[in-house]
Amino acid sequence: MVATDFKDYYAILGVSRSASADEIKKNFRRLARKYHPDLNSGNKQAEARFKEINEAYEVLSDPEKRKKYDQFGRYWKQAGQGWSPNGGGAGFDTSGFDFGAYGSFDEFINELLGKFSTGASSRSTNQTYTYSPGTGGSSKFNDFGNYSNSSGFNNAATATSVDQEANITLSWSDAFKGVQKRLNLGSEVIEVRIPPGVKSGSRIRIRGKGKLNPRSQRRGDLYLNVELKPHSFFQFDGDNILCEIPVTPDEAVLGTSVEVPTLDGRVTVNVPAGIRSGQSLRLRGKGWFTAKGERSDQLVRVVIVTPKEITQRERECYEKIRDLRSFNPRSYLSQIKL
Repeated sequence: MVATDFKDYYAILGVSRSASADEIKKNFRRLARKYHPDLNSGNKQAEARFKEINEAYEVLSDPEKRKKYDQFGRYWKQAGQGWSPNGGGAGFDTSGFDFGAYGSFDEFINELLGKFSTGASSRSTNQTYTYSPGTGGSSKFNDFGNYSNSSGFNNAATATSVDQEANITLSWSDAFKGVQKRLNLGSEVIEVRIPPGVKSGSRIRIRGKGKLNPRSQRRGDLYLNVELKPHSFFQFDGDNILCEIPVTPDEAVLGTSVEVPTLDGRVTVNVPAGIRSGQSLRLRGKGWFTAKGERSDQLVRVVIVTPKEITQRERECYEKIRDLRSFNPRSYLSQIKL
């Protein structure tokens, strides 16, 4: 049974597991401002989100806590505490196990009993989609996680581990819509269904497709590490999708309507008069899939661009505007001093 109390602190702060301390701090400050109770009076959802953000930052900003969280996942607080098959807190050292790879403590215990004499296997702590290949082309996902492409299969198993890893690189289209991939494991070829909404850093756990344990005669699991190819237009901004659209100076002053590509196709966006370069327009529900299966937002950043070449007539018009202009964007500079 999958545990429901696990909190992915990296996802909460909208950063990758390889994020630097500065990146974590930057995203924390941005989210804390957004969900601060003073700015969301009476909003219980914002208050709960603010508490989650603070909890995540408290762990990820502390090197020791983050190290334990990365290794032990949802059981990081119990890290280093011994466990005995006969009960009690002593007897068997579980410090070599990555609890975060298990859906529940019972799942960990069951695997531990099966591998007690062979040693602990090395596992990743990323949130994982557990995939059980079926017969006759059927398959089932038991958990939600992260993905990669069938290219570049690497055997990452150690001499004592029966688990294997492979890297899979997906296009944005395949990652967003979901796709079926064929993997050549050397001894066999398998097909894996990638569910919609995976991101870079996601993992897919395929049960029973790892190496054979010579003692137990049971096969380990195969883990697919997902990476997304860079996109020429879209990028991630936390849970949201970010893009930029250029507008001309006259469009920024007078306002305009532009067609903007989204993950679902093109939509018409109204750019209000007087918009400044760098301001963003929000397209609600047009972003990526969240862990809850909902859609995030797409942020459209407006960039005012000027033409490198203009006609003589255009130049005359710009000069006339300059001569008639009453707005001075630098008027405040006269008040600046040490």
